[in-house]
Amino acid sequence: MNFINKYKSHMRLSLFAFAIVFFSNCENNETQITTTKSELVWADEFDTNGGVDQSKWKFDLGDGSAQGLPGWGNNELQYYTNRSENIEVKDGMLHITAKRETFMGANYTSAKILTKGLYETTYGRFEARIKLPWGKGLWPAFWMLGDDSNGTVAWPNIGEIDIMEYRGQQPTITHGSVHGPGYSGGNPITKSYELTNDRFDTGFHIFGIEWGENYINYYVDDVLYNQITPADLPEGTEWVFNSNQFYIILNLAVGGNFLDNPDGNTVFPQTMIVDYVRVYK
Repeated sequence: MNFINKYKSHMRLSLFAFAIVFFSNCENNETQITTTKSELVWADEFDTNGGVDQSKWKFDLGDGSAQGLPGWGNNELQYYTNRSENIEVKDGMLHITAKRETFMGANYTSAKILTKGLYETTYGRFEARIKLPWGKGLWPAFWMLGDDSNGTVAWPNIGEIDIMEYRGQQPTITHGSVHGPGYSGGNPITKSYELTNDRFDTGFHIFGIEWGENYINYYVDDVLYNQITPADLPEGTEWVFNSNQFYIILNLAVGGNFLDNPDGNTVFPQTMIVDYVRVYK
């Protein structure tokens, strides 16, 4: 499917200029300001079979030890590779596959790609259409990290925006979060979104944020389910999302602090399938 047809097939009515959205959550009524972006400025439609487009994506490889983060800082179990067994583009989709196998001292392999140094930006609408895997211990994510100024600024001061995280044993629930100084690791600013009469592993869903000065709005299938602003941060902490440039990350982790590790009932291989990633301004 070419870019134009894919774009038309997934166009949404949400491309308008400026709106004030009223919605309520379980705690209180909120008035949320959303600026809806309509100019497509960056995209990968994954239309060319083979490897990923290396003008758009880099690989993170290994188990994090080379980066000084064994287990990628989260006690993850996978070794990331750039092998076609773990990552390939076919049939107009990106496939990131986690496998149970012995490889370089690890018991699992998978893949992680990022736009660091290739595409980094501040503000916009970021979205991806993804079909998620299923099973205990699977941790797919679509997220962003702030630039680290060549290693001179450390996480969480650089900021992290988790557009979509998912525990494979909970196939109806995804999570959207931010991490920064004083609200990171096991204490992010976060909210979950739950499907009704559907699952994230049985079909594709669109995960997105709209990010502007002093707000980040979270969407699933164009449903606005959360807005995070500086007012949501713990007292005395800093909002680090107004000036830094951020890059995009897609990965499928296995095990780690966010969820339980796989067990004998977890079926491998498991694949995270991405139809597209798009950025609007």
